[in-house]
Amino acid sequence: LLIDWINTTLKEEHIVVRSLEEDLYDGLVLHHLLENLGSLKLDVDKIALTEKKQRQKLAVILEAVAKCLQLEESQLKWSAESILTKDLLSTLRLLVAIAKHFQPNLAMPPNVQVETITIENTSRGLKTTNAVEYITGNKENSEAHSADDAFDELFSRAPDKLDAVKKVFLQFVNQHVGKLGLNVKDIESQFADGVILLLLIGQLEGFFLNLRDFFLTPASTMEMLHNVNLALDLLTDGGLLNFSVNAE
Repeated sequence: LLIDWINTTLKEEHIVVRSLEEDLYDGLVLHHLLENLGSLKLDVDKIALTEKKQRQKLAVILEAVAKCLQLEESQLKWSAESILTKDLLSTLRLLVAIAKHFQPNLAMPPNVQVETITIENTSRGLKTTNAVEYITGNKENSEAHSADDAFDELFSRAPDKLDAVKKVFLQFVNQHVGKLGLNVKDIESQFADGVILLLLIGQLEGFFLNLRDFFLTPASTMEMLHNVNLALDLLTDGGLLNFSVNAE
């Protein structure tokens, strides 16, 4: 989710992240991300080639993050050193904090937890301490449950009702695309090429899609992906999609 979110946010800057550990440690992606999300102008070079300059750059970036998030030094769960040494846990903590601050509507899955094992060298030998940390917050301890999670709750708690939900969606879809003389019988197969999805968005949003902008009868996977990507772009531009969806 975080990788897709970063790539969507930095799409226009042609930045592609494939690994959180390998692609964020030098500060380049974090620099672009903060400038894009928070309109922050950081007084650091775009590219830092030496480890010394990368450490200095990360210090400036993390200071800006702490200032934006109004965090005291004692509250920080990451450091320039931990990010620089590709510590995944620190990187996750930092990204989740940035996402929650700048894009609170991002559909972050709750209860993502990791078990940490701390090994300390003492006079009596090695001391091992185990702990569980919630990366995205403990939903059970949260007072408010978002209405946006209603379908997620239904799918996870009552998978036997999935067919009933699909039936409701099918009726909803046909109510709108039926005006175009179309009839959808199977959501999975008939939505795969993006055509129905595009026409549905057009009907719901009240606009006409130029037939030159998409493939009405796609003949290849590439043409189908073009349609689905166009649909996702329309939803994002309309403020209806607050999280990343993989077109494939």
